[in-house]
Amino acid sequence: MDNVSAEAFRDRIFDFYRLNRREFPWRETRDRYAVMVSEIMLQQTQADRVAPRFLMWMERFPDVFSLAGASLREVLQLWSGLGYNARGQRLQRAAVEIVERFGGTVPPEPELLVTLPGIGPYTSRSIPVFADNLDVAAVDTNIRRVFIHELHLPEGIAPAALRRIAEELLPVGRSRDWHNALMDYGALELTSRKSGIAPVSKQSRFKGSRRWYRGQLLRELLAEGTLAIPAVEERYADCPYGISTIVDALVHEGLAERNGDLITIPGT
Repeated sequence: MDNVSAEAFRDRIFDFYRLNRREFPWRETRDRYAVMVSEIMLQQTQADRVAPRFLMWMERFPDVFSLAGASLREVLQLWSGLGYNARGQRLQRAAVEIVERFGGTVPPEPELLVTLPGIGPYTSRSIPVFADNLDVAAVDTNIRRVFIHELHLPEGIAPAALRRIAEELLPVGRSRDWHNALMDYGALELTSRKSGIAPVSKQSRFKGSRRWYRGQLLRELLAEGTLAIPAVEERYADCPYGISTIVDALVHEGLAERNGDLITIPGT
């Protein structure tokens, strides 16, 4: 893409953003911890669902220290309803590491962020983009779709190649606005249905899935504090995956502890 075409593309995206900018609470802060919370919440949950939970979270855990010192049960209870509960667990583990390794300050460098639990290549870039306006490219599902459609790229383009193109198109000094603009254009104008471009990964049917049984069991555990495994096995006898394997997975991931025939939330 030549300089003239690149500038025209950027102008079109910014023009749309100026007229259609979405308002979210995390867009009103430059606090790196708050941005980290929002980015992890947004990983697999729609922004409109995240907004009220983000505000509740920041009221209860306003900084890294309050999150690092909380019980896992309290963290999971506040996370409940956002889905993929392990994200909440990993976010707290990241807070603990930030306290231990960085004195409670979320690092701005992508190469350090990516070493924290729950933070992958995209999130390690998106945090400093939105908190610090860092001039790096972060390509999420919406941005990928916009680039593929508008730049006539193959759907199978490798992530590394797409990121190089994103780096070339990045308007220096406007990283935060540029990424927000691309996301809003993809979410509001160039949707997956309109473009016909499918996301790289697609969520399977939720109810009756392994993830559904896992969520049901964890909700019961959070409500009751302790569950008897024989009662759990009887109650979920229809689970096609074997509820005992789901119990084992929760224990393995540190979301539950087993003591004989009882399971609890760690630290309860």
